Amino acid sequence: MRHGKRVKKLGRTRSHRKAMLANMAASLFVYRMIKTTEAKAKEVKKLAEKLITLAKRGDLHAHRQVYDVIRDRKLVKKIFDEIAPKFQNREGGYTRVVKLGPRKGDGAPLSVVELLMERPPKEEKKGKKKKEEKKAKSEKVKEAKPQEKEKEKVEVNTAEVKEERTEEIKQEVKEGEGIEKADLKGTKPE
Repeated sequence: MRHGKRVKKLGRTRSHRKAMLANMAASLFVYRMIKTTEAKAKEVKKLAEKLITLAKRGDLHAHRQVYDVIRDRKLVKKIFDEIAPKFQNREGGYTRVVKLGPRKGDGAPLSVVELLMERPPKEEKKGKKKKEEKKAKSEKVKEAKPQEKEKEKVEVNTAEVKEERTEEIKQEVKEGEGIEKADLKGTKPE
């Protein structure tokens, strides 16, 4: 009998499911953000949080347990040396799942799984300097013109902040940061 063995099967055999989730967790640690379906995202979140908790322990047995899931010595070292120390003061909730909306082809609900840590600073490309110079010139022109002062106070709702973050994630997905480029036309925030 399989009492208490509740696991999302995701339409795969045990070995296929285990390998897929291990690969997705490895990608999450490499790119800090991955895009997948909602059901897979929830399962990857569970696995990634267990691996980070093990990495926070830092002993030899924890190294072996993490290596048993992620079969890449360099990545395991990165998890223990770089990722786990950033979560040392946190007791859980190392990842976040943000819903993106249905996929265009089959309507599957898409989500983004991301690690809740600071991203490394972006390297500027050569072409961006010209755009920044143009922005600076346009701002100088705007400053030269008299503008009316607005006296309205802006109230910040948590829903607005959440919607802004969702839009930022969609923009990152469009730009291809950490995950493959995707066509997100017609997606709605949760």
